Order: sequence, then C-alpha cells, then structure tokens
Amino acid sequence: MAGGTDRRAGVSPSDRLVAIADPDDPRIAVFRAVRERDVAGRQGGFIAEGEVVVRALAGSRLHRARSILVSAGRVARLAPLLARFDDDVALYAVPQPVMDLVVGFPIHRGLLAYGERRVETSAEGLLAAAKGSGDIVCLFGVSNHDNVGGVFRNATAFGALGVLLDGGCCDPLYRKAIRVSVGAALTVPFARIAGQDDVIVLLEAYGFTPLALSPGGATRLNVLKVPQRAAVLLGSEGRGLPATLLERARSVAIPMAMGFDSLNIATASGIVLHHLATAREGA
Repeated sequence: MAGGTDRRAGVSPSDRLVAIADPDDPRIAVFRAVRERDVAGRQGGFIAEGEVVVRALAGSRLHRARSILVSAGRVARLAPLLARFDDDVALYAVPQPVMDLVVGFPIHRGLLAYGERRVETSAEGLLAAAKGSGDIVCLFGVSNHDNVGGVFRNATAFGALGVLLDGGCCDPLYRKAIRVSVGAALTVPFARIAGQDDVIVLLEAYGFTPLALSPGGATRLNVLKVPQRAAVLLGSEGRGLPATLLERARSVAIPMAMGFDSLNIATASGIVLHHLATAREGA
C-alpha cells in the first residue's frame, strides 16, 4: 500500500495515538525545524502539510506515510482521516504550542505527515507505463516551487498521464510544492529526465507528439490539430525552452491580447492541458 486506504480491520486511531508533551522527544524528530530541513533535504522523505494534502497522501498509490503529527485539539475531528492510514504509520498528538515549537513556526493547519518517496522511475519507465490517449507535461529549468506545484495541480485537474522534469527543476515533493499542488504532487507519476536522455526521441518512441510552448510559436493553440498523445514542453519564465528543443518540437503559442505575450508557467499549463483534453472529448 502507499499512503493508506480505508481499513476494514485493525487498531483504531485513538488506540494507536501516542501523546507527547516534550518538543525534544526523538520520536517526532523528523518534524523538527521544518523550513530549515526543507532546504537541507530529507534523504528520501518529505513533509505533507494540512488536511487536504494529508488526505491526498492517504489515497496515494505512489508514496506512503511513515508518521503523522497532529495537534491534540484536532484529533477528534481528524479521526476519520487518521483511520485511513495503515497500522504501521505512527500517530503522535501534541499540544498546539508544542507543535509550533517542534515545527519552528505557528502551524495553523495542525497536521503534518512525514512521507517516504517511492524509488523514482526513469523517464522511459514513466512513458512506457502511460497508456492510452492523453498528455505528458515536460518541465525544463522550472525552479520555482509555486510554479511546479501549480503545474501538478493542473496535471491532475485535466487528467495528464505524468510529468517529466529535467535536472534544473525543483523537487515536486518539496513541502511548498506539495502544498501548492493541493496534494497532486503525491498522486501524479513523475520522473527526472537524465542527462543522457534525448527527451524528444523518447517521447516520439512512445507515441507522444512534442509541443513546445513559446510566445513565438509557429502554431496557435486554438487552431492546433490535437494529437491523441501529446507532450507539453514548458520552460522557465524569462528564459523559456532551450533552442535545441524548440527546433525539434512543434512550437505552439497561446493567443493573447495584442502587445502582451507573458503567462505564468502554471497558468499556461492549465490553458494548454484544458484545451487538449476538451478537444479530444469533442473529436
């Protein structure tokens, strides 16, 4: 199992819950100084913050929870959510002031989960597993966590088959990226494009038509003949996609008002993914 599922049998959350009053208790050390450790990295782990995101982790088939820290005052209301996690997931309850001390800032959501990321697949592995019609999103040099989280949120909303990221992109399982994605980063398959990967060759080998988004794209999105399997290539804001990718993919532009050609990466991904998905439905 991943995060967990609704359990038909097992120990109830109230019986499993361990009350802790000492912020230095080693059992909750993984939750200590969240912001500082986000920057330093967590050696294969990640933090999911808030009820919506932890709920996504509970239903994830890709990643699993290892422990949960909850504010004591929220235990009763969150009991149905806590019950979705397997019996081997440690549950800890602390008073809210203690939780704030452990985390390092006022954590108003009152709920954190420490998760374990799966062993990441390769770009080719992700493409091979993507079946049927639909879209893959490919990100290049997108280092802003808000943008990456927004792209994952849109990928889920419009049924994308997965996300590929090059080495210049930030970690989708950074706490802020997960939060902005409202948990979608925990449920959408993703993989890193390795340095030796020729992503255009890989995409075409698995039947995906590469569409490179650019303000100067040769084809306007509204007149694009939508392929059954498309790969949406997006670069960082300002720099955009590398010229080597633009030259080898079909370049596409989102029509905008005269004199303006700039969209946030997350916004652009939502527009394109919505257009592709609805065009196929109407075909």
